[in-house]
Amino acid sequence: MRILNKYITKQIFTGFVLISCSLLAMLWLTQSLRFVEMVTRQGLPVYLFAEMTSLLMPRIFNVLSPIALFVAVMFVYNRMIADRELVVMQSAGISPWQNARAAVVLGVVLSLFNIYVMNIGIPASEQKFRELEWQVQNNMTQAVFREGEFTSLKNGITVFIDKHENDGSVSGIFVSDESKPNVKVTLTAEKGRLIQSPKGSRILFINGVRQEIDKKTNKFSMLSFSRYSAEFNSGSGSKRKEQTVREKNFWELINAADDKSLSAADVRKYVVEGHRRILYPWLNLVLALIACTGLLISNFNRRGQTKIVAVEVICMIAVVGADLALTNLAGRFLLFLPLLYANCLLPLVICVYLLLFYNPFYFHRLKGTKELQYEV
Repeated sequence: MRILNKYITKQIFTGFVLISCSLLAMLWLTQSLRFVEMVTRQGLPVYLFAEMTSLLMPRIFNVLSPIALFVAVMFVYNRMIADRELVVMQSAGISPWQNARAAVVLGVVLSLFNIYVMNIGIPASEQKFRELEWQVQNNMTQAVFREGEFTSLKNGITVFIDKHENDGSVSGIFVSDESKPNVKVTLTAEKGRLIQSPKGSRILFINGVRQEIDKKTNKFSMLSFSRYSAEFNSGSGSKRKEQTVREKNFWELINAADDKSLSAADVRKYVVEGHRRILYPWLNLVLALIACTGLLISNFNRRGQTKIVAVEVICMIAVVGADLALTNLAGRFLLFLPLLYANCLLPLVICVYLLLFYNPFYFHRLKGTKELQYEV
């Protein structure tokens, strides 16, 4: 029996890895398109682009994992039925529950792993992603400004740098500042250096000229300097935004009612997210059982298991759809929170009961006996 379980487990795990990697690759491509502008227009380094997009993967994997496991389990068991492998196992006296052990083990392992991902991996990756996003939007580094090109920032500032020196400084700086509607400032300098400070990004100009024009009065002023420092943030502000729900840890979410700074709507949102971090990962086990239960308890049909597969797909869509709907409802009214647990536990109990106590051969023989009695 161990050999058979290892064989089925290996088949399911291989299918799960292939399906997950394929879906992750497609979704990674779609998610990365919104960062292409940072690479092409702002000169974002490729390694930073790859790091930011990879930090989105834990969140995407957590969503795709139950569906990928469902497809892998259903495909493997359906193929084993088509190849008569499960028919031989059932004829040898192996029960449906014993045949489902591989799916159960993988479902439990992935559920536990997803609990770790949702409570440790996603908060850490979200914090790192927001930190990098803040640095890209609010900090200026040498990688942002290319030699011999005009770089337009979001706040009406245009920067031109002639050359990056080996010591980290730059030469030939030109800055046009139109961040203020009534004033236009132009700065030129022989050399300079980009400086990062807690308040934002600054440029230190050396040996240059500052020219200012008041658009209302057309007043012109000019200042020559040996050293001049100016702050140029490319984002909307230097302060980081507050943590989102995904960045909070489990205890902060569950005890959100104790945080007086949160509104009633935010408290409900936090509490529901805290419960989902424990409940949602178990959909891996639930969907794995749904995928194999119908195929294991049904009678063999030479024409295929199309009807059984269709019913399992409908059940999967119903469970996932109900989870999304009940999550939104529970975010508005916490009275729906028990239904979120019922949506996970009820299919689990039904599948386990059918695998343990439903005997298709017994009912098949009972049906044949009744038909024989009617004929007599």
